[in-house]
Amino acid sequence: MALRPPRPCPAGVQQRQLDVDGAGNAKTSPEQKLELLDLQEEDDELIFLDADDEEGRQLREKLESLEREFCLLDEQRDDALLQIHELEETVRFREELVRRLTAVTPLVAAQLDEVVDERHAVVTLSDGCERKMCVGVAGSLDRGLLKPSASVALNRRSHALVGVLPSDVAGCSAARFLVADADKPGVAYGDIGGCEAQKREVREAVELPLTHPELFAAAGVDPPRGVLLHGPPGTGKTMLAKAVARETSAAFFRVNAAELARHDGPRVVRDLFRLARDRAPAIVFIDEVDAIAAARQGGGGGGGGAERHVQRVLMELLTQMDGFDESTNVRVIMATNRADDLDPALLRPGRLDRKVEFTAAESPEEKRLVLQTCTAGMSLDGDVDLDALAARRDKLSAAEIAAVCREAGMQAVRDRRGTVTADDFDKGYLAVVGKRPGDVATEFHFYN
Repeated sequence: MALRPPRPCPAGVQQRQLDVDGAGNAKTSPEQKLELLDLQEEDDELIFLDADDEEGRQLREKLESLEREFCLLDEQRDDALLQIHELEETVRFREELVRRLTAVTPLVAAQLDEVVDERHAVVTLSDGCERKMCVGVAGSLDRGLLKPSASVALNRRSHALVGVLPSDVAGCSAARFLVADADKPGVAYGDIGGCEAQKREVREAVELPLTHPELFAAAGVDPPRGVLLHGPPGTGKTMLAKAVARETSAAFFRVNAAELARHDGPRVVRDLFRLARDRAPAIVFIDEVDAIAAARQGGGGGGGGAERHVQRVLMELLTQMDGFDESTNVRVIMATNRADDLDPALLRPGRLDRKVEFTAAESPEEKRLVLQTCTAGMSLDGDVDLDALAARRDKLSAAEIAAVCREAGMQAVRDRRGTVTADDFDKGYLAVVGKRPGDVATEFHFYN
């Protein structure tokens, strides 16, 4: 006898037989009646198997066993579906409970250090003491979001880890340093008088890796990670960094190092560089870096809590600089007036690979370029001789030359004139130079 396909659950067959018996019911269509009659005929064929036929008896027993197994599996499937539904309801209830709790309870921001297991993690609370804690992880939280160095949210009371903050929110402590596109400096390279060699070096080290990385890839050369701009005040360091930001489409972060010397400095440094990596390509400009990167004393003693904190900020800065690789499209520019006082660890190759020195304008040619740039938008009288001004012997920084031009313009405004004369420049020159105690060479001797 040929084997037949698996039989449906007997309970279902009996129900269909009842439907056939009640064929007069309006809910049963003619097609359904024919199908049920066919099933009944097949059942009759199996029922009237010869009882003395050993093969038929074995087939009947096997069929009945399979039907019982099928019914059991069908019941188990229904039970499993019911359990799944109940579990889904439980998950939705707990998610709603977490949402309500987090909506009314203030959360504490922390940094994730390590995931211990499915239920515990180690975090750092940046409350000024840099406390490390092992906390519980909410069961509803996606474990795939728990990455080292991620910013997470903790319940204020239980300190349970209940959420992961987005990168743009996580870096909120550093987001204030991001200069918006609309607020980017309007300084161009042409607005900086002189400094041609410095412009070339900075453009090669910062701008080209961001705008033309294929040049470095073709040459097999790794671009510099960081650039140090050093020299006396007013020589154009900050202006050149602003010009680089204007000439590139990279995100620009401008930081005064004194702001990093506060109690939460290490956390701000971490957030700053993490946000820069998220916004890459990016430029991080740290001005007056000597405020946090002064050379450490080798004695090991002395130094109060403030000094130790500054050293922690420096160590975090060094760690972040070492965390860069060739694929990290972030460039760092640092500026200082006191390069000799910087920690040697910051100056080594691999961190600040290029050092660009700025000096006060000494030669008439350099001062002439700065004067020409500063007076480009001024209405000058015909008797103004920029070459004669540039030939004066005083050593002036670019900022001081700009101040001379500004004072000359103020003289014209004071006299209600629309043009600036040579006499105005003489008065402006005297006003700026005369305010300094002593000769200009003495002023800059400190930086030599």
